[in-house]
Amino acid sequence: MIAPLARLLYRPVVEGRENVPERGPVILAANHLSFLDSVVIPLVAPRPVAFLAKAEYFRRPGFLGWLTRTCLTGIDAVPVPRGGHRAAQESLEAARGILAAGQAFGIHPEGSRSRDGRLYRGRTGVGWLALASGAPVVPVAVAGTDRIQPVGARLPRIGRITVRFGTPLHFTPGQVSAGQARRAVTDEIMAAIQELSGQELAEGYNELSATTVG
Repeated sequence: MIAPLARLLYRPVVEGRENVPERGPVILAANHLSFLDSVVIPLVAPRPVAFLAKAEYFRRPGFLGWLTRTCLTGIDAVPVPRGGHRAAQESLEAARGILAAGQAFGIHPEGSRSRDGRLYRGRTGVGWLALASGAPVVPVAVAGTDRIQPVGARLPRIGRITVRFGTPLHFTPGQVSAGQARRAVTDEIMAAIQELSGQELAEGYNELSATTVG
């Protein structure tokens, strides 16, 4: 029910769906402009994609809370606690379990939504996950979600969304404990996302994402 309504309202432009493997574990690594990103990608991908979502999203009261829960449940989002290194590592372990089951997993390496539209440096959780799982990484660029639901907006507006799936990246499993390896893999993934999105690069991390996964 959610997918047909969303396609009718937002008329998403989807490019490169054929780059997403039809089966087997795969990581979809995307830029992050809006809460909608984690909803839109599973709706337009050629197979189910599990994202991690803050546990508090599932506990919000009222109609908007019900709507949020319905959307997240509809896309198989996995609730996780947020905050601190331990929570981040637990989230990555949950993600590795999803991949070990042969499923697709989505992640935003920036950690939190970009407030100014620039692409921030990726946190190395995505590099750890790629090396630990051996799963290919499909870079993803989303555009337009920041105009439809800007940070702080209670309800989405009507508009056009574009999602681009890039060519899969393959990394040799191992060296999970090597910080240099995780950094190099993460930087390669972020460069591929930037090539798809055309976003201006920020010099550092999005500091709002300091305690989030990725």
